[in-house]
Amino acid sequence: MVFLSYLRHYYSTDEVCLLPLHGESPLFYNNKNKREAGDTMKIKAIQLPSRIGDAEANFALAEERLLAALRMDGADILVLPELWNTGFYPSDLESCADKDGKRTQEFLGTFAGTHGVNIVGGSVAVKEADKLFNRMYVFNRSGEKIAVYDKVHLFSPAHEHTKFAAGAHVGAFVLDDVPMGAVICYDLRFGEWVRMTALTGAKVIFVPAAWPAARIDHWQLLGRARAVENQCYVVAVNGSDWEGGKIGGGRSAVYGPLGEVLTGAGDGDEIIGAPVDIEAVERVRGKITVFADRRPDLYRLD
Repeated sequence: MVFLSYLRHYYSTDEVCLLPLHGESPLFYNNKNKREAGDTMKIKAIQLPSRIGDAEANFALAEERLLAALRMDGADILVLPELWNTGFYPSDLESCADKDGKRTQEFLGTFAGTHGVNIVGGSVAVKEADKLFNRMYVFNRSGEKIAVYDKVHLFSPAHEHTKFAAGAHVGAFVLDDVPMGAVICYDLRFGEWVRMTALTGAKVIFVPAAWPAARIDHWQLLGRARAVENQCYVVAVNGSDWEGGKIGGGRSAVYGPLGEVLTGAGDGDEIIGAPVDIEAVERVRGKITVFADRRPDLYRLD
């Protein structure tokens, strides 16, 4: 599906008008009001294709899809997939990567602040000094950068470890007073790392990915498993490839704290959304007391 480009015009600090170029009626959103405690949280997962090595096309497409997601009844959080700025990944990655992440931060921060929406920015290829990182930026409704996470587990079968430097810190942050966390793609296979993220108090864990169609059943199984074992929401956002799904096989989904599938995508270009009841996490954890019953004193090999 091809989305129209929109000009933005602001009528007040709270009311946003997205003015179409082709003469349709303008669409208004009041998305700046912070979610109240007890309200469900609207999370939109943006499953999109990235053109390998074509940053201009990829930034333009990301903006179109972010706007399209807002047109779908607004959102509290918008989420992008892995390496959406370059695709996974071009041979000339170093020349395609975002130097110091400046373009990405300006783009996501401006969009978040303008539209009063939180953004979990998937990940982008970033060049910092002489190193490359597979990096996530998170922005709050005010357009403030509140978290940076570098992918920790690099996919050696695709030689990712020869291109990128690995991260060394858990991805944890707070949006709308809710503790959350994030991992990136291959990190999902490492249950101990996702548990570390959950132990920060995260009630929602985001997983942007460029997961291939050939192993899409693993993607779906692991997403549900991580939701069940950590009794939290898992928002799994995959890409969809321009070249038939070789990398980025789609099937994005939002899983509930009991592993239930709240919404799911096919393998194409798609935006999905689900209302997330944050209080459900504590209800589930109160009934099946996994975290209280842990035995971390035994979780070691002597």
